[in-house]
Formats: sequence, C-alpha cells, structure tokens
Amino acid sequence: MKREQFSSSLGFILAAAGSAVGIGNLVAFPVMASKNGGAAFLIMYAFFVFFICLPVMLAEMSLGRHTRQNPLGAYTEIGKSAAWRGVGWLSVLTPFMIGVFYLVITVWIFGYLAKSVMGQLNELAAANSFGSFINSDELFIYMAGVVGLTFLILQGGVKQGIEKAAKVLMPLLFLMLIILVGYVLTLENAMLGVKFFLVPDFTKMTGEVLNGALAQAFFSLSLAMGILITYGSYIQKNNNIVHAGKMVAGLSLLVACCSGLLILPAAFSFNPDIQISELSESSISMIFTFLPKIFLAMQADIGYLGASFVASFFFLLVFFAALTSLVSIIEVPVASLMDGKGVSRRTALYTLGGAMIVLAIISALSFGRVDIFTSLTSYGAGADGLAINKSFFDLIYDIFYETILPLNGLLLCLFVIYRWKKVNLDAEISQGNSSFAGSIMQKYINFSLGTFIPLILAVIFVNTVSTIFFGKNLLF
Repeated sequence: MKREQFSSSLGFILAAAGSAVGIGNLVAFPVMASKNGGAAFLIMYAFFVFFICLPVMLAEMSLGRHTRQNPLGAYTEIGKSAAWRGVGWLSVLTPFMIGVFYLVITVWIFGYLAKSVMGQLNELAAANSFGSFINSDELFIYMAGVVGLTFLILQGGVKQGIEKAAKVLMPLLFLMLIILVGYVLTLENAMLGVKFFLVPDFTKMTGEVLNGALAQAFFSLSLAMGILITYGSYIQKNNNIVHAGKMVAGLSLLVACCSGLLILPAAFSFNPDIQISELSESSISMIFTFLPKIFLAMQADIGYLGASFVASFFFLLVFFAALTSLVSIIEVPVASLMDGKGVSRRTALYTLGGAMIVLAIISALSFGRVDIFTSLTSYGAGADGLAINKSFFDLIYDIFYETILPLNGLLLCLFVIYRWKKVNLDAEISQGNSSFAGSIMQKYINFSLGTFIPLILAVIFVNTVSTIFFGKNLLF
C-alpha cells in the first residue's frame, strides 16, 4: 500500500498544530500562568517549549519520516528486539486510551456548543448544570455527532481528510481567537486581567511551578503520544523538519498567549475584585462551570442574544481545537493497524473506533450513573491521608496521560540517540535542510536528547508515579 503524504509543508504544520493546540492551551494555560507569576511563567514556558520540547518534537518527526511507519512499526524496524517492539506497542496503546477520555471531553464541549446555539445559556450557567448534563441521556446524541464528524475526517485519509480539515479548521480557529480577544479587551475592567497576565512576578518561580511549566509545555505539544511519529511518516523528504517544528511550537505558544488575553480579561470584566484563587487550574472546571457564568453576565451590556452568540463563538473555538486534537490522536492507532495488518483505512477506523466508543461510553457512565465504573478503584492519598476513590475515567487519565507520557518521552530519547544513533538522526533532519549539519542546532539536539532531557523526563515519571499512586511528592 503506497504511503500517503501531506501535499505540502504547510499542510503538515497546520495538522501538527491542530494536534498541539487543544483544551490545555486554550483554558488551563492562562490560569496556570496567572497563578504562577504571570509573564514570568510565560517566559519559562516559552523557554521549555523551544529548548526542551522542540528537540523531542524533531526526534519524533525524523523517526517517522525515516521509517515511513507508525510508532509500532518504527520501533520494530530499527529496534529489532522484543523490548523495543514493546515500547512501540506502548506508544500506540497510549494515544488509543487518551483518545477515549478526550472523546468524552469533546462530546461535552459539543453539547455546550449546541446548547449555546439553542439559546440555553441560562441553563448552562446554573449551579448544577454540568453535573446534570454529563449524566443525561442526551449526552449520547452529542457523542454520535462527534464520532460521525471525526470518522468523516479520518475516512478522507491524509490529504483529503486530515490535511483538508486542518487547512480549514486551524485558520478559522486562529481567526475566531483573535476576534474574541479583540472583543473581550473592549470590556470594562478587562485591562486588569491583561495586567494580571502580563506583569511578571519572579518570586513565584518555585521548583513546583517550573515543573508545572515544563509539564504544560510537554503535554501541550502532543509529545510522546506517537502523533508526531505518525504525522512525520507523511512528510515529504524535501520538507524542512526544523522549520516545521519551530512553526508548530511557535503557533502553540501564540495560542497560549492569546488565550491568556482572552480568559483573564473576561474573568476580571465579570468581577474586577476576583481573587485568582477562585479560578481552577482544571480545564474542565473553567470551561463548563466558570466561563458560562461570565458569558451570561455579558447580557447586561449586549443582551441575552448577544451573550449567547459570544458563548457559541467561544465553544465553537474550543470545539475546533478539541476536534483537531482528537483526529490526530485517533490517527495513530488507525495508521498502526493499517500498516501492521495491511487493512484498509475504513476497516481500521471502524474496528478501532468501535472499541474506542465502547470504552468512551463506559467513561461517560463513570460520573455517578453506574457505581462500579464510578468507584472502580482507589489509590494515592487525600488531605486526610486516605486513598482517593477513582472512576474509570480517572484511571485512564492518571495512567495514560499523567504517567505514561513522560515515560514514552524518556524511551523515545534513549531510542533515537542510543539505538537509532545520532548520525542517522542528523542525516534525516539534514534532508531538506542543508545548513543543519555542523550547526549549533545539531550539536544542541544531539547533546540534549542524550543527556539532560531524558534525565528530566525520568525524574518527572518517577515523581508522577509516587505522587498520583502513593500520595508522596518526592520533589516539592
């Protein structure tokens, strides 16, 4: 089966940016920044994006383009051992399971978008609205819509599906974000939020904050999910990987900055005396409980219809971001099944999609509707020292998103530098970039991937396991 390819470097950049720009960039980042030093956090985040995350990103893209394989195929072809093949399986299983809970969150966003369009903003801003919605039967109607749209994009393949959707959705996302930022900055007291976001406070730069900034940078670029290996396998040989990587990192950083200029000014316009402690670092709490109240408060100035329009505009923006990320996540296991078994895209999509939908339904039922899924297990330690009850949704999130991702990143660095070898990495990156050989960039990538980046990821992995599953933070 001939390998599909992106038609241009721009197509790849927009598709990869679509995977990177997600819910975390749009909502979680601005609150984390405001709580942890404002512009000081932003500076450290930008530093980590380009000096820690970019080398890992280039390694993934190069590995994919060189092998023309999905993560499982890439690790198997070069690793030539059962151990590295196991790492390949882990790199495919991870995005599959992350796709399960990300599908559920995307369904929630789609439901809030639909309700905003139908003028039900009052209902969304009510105290118990979110809890009622996620346990309602209508949730599964929205799930059918999200699944249908996602499958439609993936069914089109690389050029006619993923790339075509990215070329439409990503420019619209950026345009909508700019329009919303422009509108919010005109609101009364909005400049208080801008000041809160952009004025640096380096006194808050503790070790814990730096760890949070690095984790946010790593996760927000979709690293170690196998996405960039898979998308890299679709890149043409004459494309400049370094340039593409810098563009993706830059776009992700730009969205994070613009989000800060959207969320914080909106919050301060809603309540100029707001305490930042009132804002939750949870993307879920911000999107579904706090922001609808802000949109509803806007009716005093622009009427209920106007407030509903702004809410619809925002949820459409977040939905586009979630949808492009979901598409890229699901493409990894789909490509793996196509490559490994030689089946058609349709067969792979419906086989894996069916399994993912079943698990997503179980996740959706784990918020109180079915006891066995709601209280599936317990681990860690709460404020009282007792183990915390965890749902099926929590278990997937804690294992595959919080824990396995840094492990995958660690194994990727070791594989590229010590199994694939630096000389092969350099040769692949040099294709389409004649100035790379002998450059400072080359020396830095080789040094960082072989030394301090895997060390940092190893520390994050060990501390995450200890904190989440045993309730003991080893670092802070």
